[in-house]
Amino acid sequence: MNISILKSKIHRAVITEANLNYVGSLTLDEDLMEAANLIEHEKVQIVNVNNGERIETYLIKGKRGSGVCCLNGPAARRGAAGDVVIIISYCTLPFEEAKTFKPWVVFPKDGNKL
Repeated sequence: MNISILKSKIHRAVITEANLNYVGSLTLDEDLMEAANLIEHEKVQIVNVNNGERIETYLIKGKRGSGVCCLNGPAARRGAAGDVVIIISYCTLPFEEAKTFKPWVVFPKDGNKL
């Protein structure tokens, strides 16, 4: 039996911008992606702490060290600059392996820095 389990989490990043005129996705500082073991185009869930919205989209690499966390396309309607978000990725593992799996969890500092 396989189950879905938390793979990566960036806890309480801050949205830096929302760009409605873009195809879609979340642009995220490459430093944050690397620290959380996330890759470009990976599916993520974004939970907006300010308004309770939950959306699914995919990641695009943002400039390393920039602190960027930009909601793009339709996702831009679900949050605004200054909103606090939790970015989550899941994986599917065999049940026994999932029992000992340790996810990557990142707690950004001011400016979405490590």
